[in-house]
Amino acid sequence: MPLNELSLFFPCHNEAENLEALVADALAALPSLATTYEVILVDDGSRDATAVVAEHLVQRHPGVVRLVRHAVNRGYGGALRSGFAAARYANLAYTDGDRQFRIADLGRLVAQAESDGAAVVIGYRIKRADPLLRTIYASLYRIANGVWFGLRVRDVDCAAKLFRREALGGIRVRSNGAFFSAELLIRLQIAGVRIAEVGVPHYPRTAGAPTGARLSVITQAIRDFWRLRLQIWISQDRALAEGERLLAD
Repeated sequence: MPLNELSLFFPCHNEAENLEALVADALAALPSLATTYEVILVDDGSRDATAVVAEHLVQRHPGVVRLVRHAVNRGYGGALRSGFAAARYANLAYTDGDRQFRIADLGRLVAQAESDGAAVVIGYRIKRADPLLRTIYASLYRIANGVWFGLRVRDVDCAAKLFRREALGGIRVRSNGAFFSAELLIRLQIAGVRIAEVGVPHYPRTAGAPTGARLSVITQAIRDFWRLRLQIWISQDRALAEGERLLAD
């Protein structure tokens, strides 16, 4: 059974080659996922033609496709933050602009949410379509989040996540980088929000270039990781009060 409302957003950095197919996939799949829906493209300071392609898509699908632009790159977390802030509907979901996930597969998350009433449903990649070294890094990262934060999820950074709007009320996140997703789940877990998981397929990237493995991205994620860990040790209440709220209302 489809949701009543769904805001679906995509963080995009230099994804001009992927946007046309991405939005086509979204508009084909969304009628089976929700009765009322919107697509939000977050152009995170792209240097290619992402903004131009996105503007054409907005003009082609007025009232359904929207664009949020960053004049400069704010990082993956910054792009997600803008997606959450722009979303208008009762349910929010996101996946990445690189098309390594299919929009139709978000139906698995919707079905899980509808069947057990979970306020947050996150995907885990059934079989990662990534190089071995990146898969190893991801496994170590998952273990570290489990050891230091007690975060027991299979795939912290799987870019297939669904949230009921009320679950995000009052939630703040400080990171604007690659640690954003983990920090959000950690804060939701501390707040007592139940997180359900469901397996989703993962596909190889066919256009564009990944940026998540850059040294600067990894270094910032490590800094954000330990900053939150130390802040929680000092004062959990103070730590949870820091950062920007994801939703304005």
